[in-house]
Amino acid sequence: MIRVLNFPKMLMSPCVRKIIVLTGSDSPRIQAGWLNLRSALQAIPEIEIVGVFSASDCIPQQLPADLVVVLGGDGSILRGSRQLGLSRLPLLGVNLGRLGFLADLSPDEFLAGLPLLQRGEYSIASHLMFDCQCPQPDGSVQNFTGLNELLVTSAGSLRMLDIGLRIDHEAVTTFSCDGLILSTPVGSTAHNLSAGGPILRQDLDVFTVTPICPHTLSVRPLVDSASRIYELSVNTAPAGAIAVIDGQITIPLQAGGRISMTRSSQTLRLARLPGHSYYSTLHRKLGWQGQLDYRERRG
Repeated sequence: MIRVLNFPKMLMSPCVRKIIVLTGSDSPRIQAGWLNLRSALQAIPEIEIVGVFSASDCIPQQLPADLVVVLGGDGSILRGSRQLGLSRLPLLGVNLGRLGFLADLSPDEFLAGLPLLQRGEYSIASHLMFDCQCPQPDGSVQNFTGLNELLVTSAGSLRMLDIGLRIDHEAVTTFSCDGLILSTPVGSTAHNLSAGGPILRQDLDVFTVTPICPHTLSVRPLVDSASRIYELSVNTAPAGAIAVIDGQITIPLQAGGRISMTRSSQTLRLARLPGHSYYSTLHRKLGWQGQLDYRERRG
């Protein structure tokens, strides 16, 4: 007997008619790339550019748009995610840099994929973001939102730190290390990867804790649920010790300083064209071409 399986149809995303463009920076490379794209976009009557913003601009929350096109690299997407605030608009990254795991489309691939965007033949994935609460000596609390990672480091002092970790208020351990990274799945291919941390699939609901050059060899990266509260404490902080969010926000640390990190109610919504999956991106960006063949070849 032949059984016929009925698979659910893929949900269509909104057809793209109006777009916002984030140019990321004023660098000549980004501006030259935008000039080329602008000419191509303006030649398409069905596409309306409703706003163009640089990294320092404030984006009106009620600006009508279907998609935000971010020019640059992953750093531009990190800034864009904060610029948009609580806006639910999806982002699509056009890579004008080098590596780019989030901004993984070339300008030519973006233009070739425009008909798919116009027909709604693309997917939207929501990615985990985090909130940091940083108590200050005067009793106030600074609040920040990030996408990739929270890094605690001694920076230019080149001294080892003792960083205490508590999860859901339970003491885990104290890391003696050059620094500590708390990363989201999206950030797992950034500083976390360079420090020997695991690569996490981007739709996982977890954080990873990765020490940088730990003094104790038994200390290894830790992965736990994003629904928990992560608290870091620095008992002794040399001059220059800092916390860094997404490589873009710097917070000075003093002895006894504490930082807590929780999942954010805000998420990053990324638009993906067909054929641009997570593993295909890893394959292209990390050069995963399979095992080398060391067998002797005979003519």
